[in-house]
Amino acid sequence: MKFTWFNLMPWPYLPDDFREKNHSVWVDIDQNLFDPVKSHEVYNTYLDLMEYAGTLGFDGIGCNEHHQNGYGLMPSPNLIAAALARRTKDVAIVVLGNSIALYNPPVRVAEEFAMLDCISGGRLVAGFPVGTSMDTNFCYGQIPALTREKYQEAHDLIMRAWHEREPFAFNGRYTKLRHVNIWPRPIQQPNPPIHIPGGGSVETYDFCLDNTYSYSYLSFSGYIRAKALMSGYWERVAQRNTADHSPYRAGFAQTILVADTDAEAERLYKEHVLYFYNRCLHVYPGFADAPGYRTIKTIQSGALSQYAPPKGYADVTWAELNEGGHVIAGSPETVRQKMEELAKSLHVGNIFCLMHVGNMPKEKCMYSTQLFAEKVMPKLRNVFPDYADDDRFWCKPIAKRVTPGNLPAERDLAALNASH
Repeated sequence: MKFTWFNLMPWPYLPDDFREKNHSVWVDIDQNLFDPVKSHEVYNTYLDLMEYAGTLGFDGIGCNEHHQNGYGLMPSPNLIAAALARRTKDVAIVVLGNSIALYNPPVRVAEEFAMLDCISGGRLVAGFPVGTSMDTNFCYGQIPALTREKYQEAHDLIMRAWHEREPFAFNGRYTKLRHVNIWPRPIQQPNPPIHIPGGGSVETYDFCLDNTYSYSYLSFSGYIRAKALMSGYWERVAQRNTADHSPYRAGFAQTILVADTDAEAERLYKEHVLYFYNRCLHVYPGFADAPGYRTIKTIQSGALSQYAPPKGYADVTWAELNEGGHVIAGSPETVRQKMEELAKSLHVGNIFCLMHVGNMPKEKCMYSTQLFAEKVMPKLRNVFPDYADDDRFWCKPIAKRVTPGNLPAERDLAALNASH
């Protein structure tokens, strides 16, 4: 099992009446709710938490891309990843990912991911999401019905830029370049491992299988509701009859909260979970699925019915979220049992651990993270012993990596100058 400590970086200062007085947390959120001075501490706290997770045995630390919202403060995940690459040592840097249809030209992604792989010594795990309708269509103005076509072209350009050793011309529908010849090039050859975040589009299944990418279902509806969609993925794997059933072909994002006891978990984390589901997921429905964003095939599949409970999240309770598998919370043993059930029922080998929730303070998050790392994670490592050697979907760092050094002290510089 591979565990990535994943941080959405939500804004923790949305008011109690946010849902009642605001149209949406995404796209047209009130600018007056953001405080740049407070954000200085918020960003650095989140980076502290990710660096802390990197010292506890997690396989990766992860970030993603979203725009114009209070749900996740990472319009540029590559900036976050660059800071982490410099400040961490062995843990993978999981950028899940860059919404490649939004980049003009998309070779920018090829270049920046290559830089991250070089800085980190081959620790990059890359992600290519299509992006939410809120981000792609409403914030960045992409035509919904063309978004996936533009995405496919961007993907093809990035992969050619990584793989080809001679300059080439690219004459696509959306991007036309006379000279493609990226410098730098990634350490991992022919390219870093690719994970494709999905949220219900069944075409993504074949795309992952065609390219040997890992399919990652990112959802806040929890592992119980996710079983139908993930079963569809594995049925497609079986139908193809050309791909093995390695659990590392798939990943899942799960909110996880650990305390000494089940009761303590509710006492410590309930307010932060409800903050997230009530405020951070308050998305105007008209922004969530622009006409043309979803394909007919996906709509017909019924996959979208897995997203949220029928009544939504406005008045959802802790009990409903816990019992429904939206969150896995409790003592180490409770969490271990539910996590094992998740892994086996969804047949997923990559877990994206959402351990910071809503407005959770730093100390609570560190407490939960440490308990999970020390008392839960080791007991889940060998859930899939038959696939223990499958490393196709994870990074392969170089053996000799640079350790960032400190600047020389002033007296050392004086001594160096005197010797010359």
